[in-house]
Amino acid sequence: MPKINSYRPFTPNPEQMAKMPDISGNSINGLDEKNFRRPSYVYWGNDPNDIIYGDLQKWFYTVDPKDPGFSQEREKRQKTLNQPLEAINQTKVKWSDKNWSKNLTSFKNEKIFDKIGATKFNSDWAFEGVNINYENIILLGFQHEYKNIIEAPKTTAGVEVMRQYSRAASGAKNIANWLRKLGWDSEPLTGPMSGKITMVPAAIEAGFGELGKHGSIINPEFGSSFRLSAILTNAPIPLSSKQDHKVDDFCSKCRICEDACPPDAIFKEKKIVRGIKKWYVDFDKCIPFFNEHQGCAICIAVCPWSKPGVGFNLAAKLQSRAKRLTEK
Repeated sequence: MPKINSYRPFTPNPEQMAKMPDISGNSINGLDEKNFRRPSYVYWGNDPNDIIYGDLQKWFYTVDPKDPGFSQEREKRQKTLNQPLEAINQTKVKWSDKNWSKNLTSFKNEKIFDKIGATKFNSDWAFEGVNINYENIILLGFQHEYKNIIEAPKTTAGVEVMRQYSRAASGAKNIANWLRKLGWDSEPLTGPMSGKITMVPAAIEAGFGELGKHGSIINPEFGSSFRLSAILTNAPIPLSSKQDHKVDDFCSKCRICEDACPPDAIFKEKKIVRGIKKWYVDFDKCIPFFNEHQGCAICIAVCPWSKPGVGFNLAAKLQSRAKRLTEK
């Protein structure tokens, strides 16, 4: 039997719901659309006045979390974003894959980021109307402190999320500037604002893991307890390989995030979204709870993969089971 969810039933604030637009966020996201199209902006617009859900996004910022850590981390992130990028050196440094990997890994050793991967950029990941003229994309991962994120949706977890977004902004800016000084045009991208692309599919291609039932990436190293940032670049960096840890099969049989979700926003089965069958979270149910708590993160916190020390053992067991099944 699942644990009793103390947040259910969840009744959204009427003041917030009065700002809910007539069009469903699921429709904007392309739920049940059988043909592929690029994603559309639904939330976290850089200018809320430019998106349909802008009034709801503005309402989010009126909620007082009663913790100065939120504003402190937001100010830190904004300070990073406001810093100008380095000029692009006119002389391009050309290294072997080994040297590129060695130098990029040195940033990880300095805790500039916690995980890195890279892949060829696919224009399908860009939002509608956005043109990207870079060949490659580097993805960076920033792991949450488990003792903080497991407190979700309390403010302790919210501040932790903002702290990792601050690190993500700084990490992407650092790598982009480094590449530009090496002569390679590069542009940092960071959340939580939507920016130019959807990072999740890019990160999956870059070896960060697989999409989980809760709509976030899962990998053995961090579970789903991490944030992303990215760097668009023309630098000839070595590319990563897509990974298969049998997460998909695991999620199809697991209900932990489903049962823990206060507004019951996590679907039991995959959905067709813009022509692709995948795990999907009901935006219309999710966003009111998210807004009222200045974030949520319950689903990634309770995910079995996110518990320290669990992921690699779990992946090994799943791989072993899959091997046994193929040998029968």
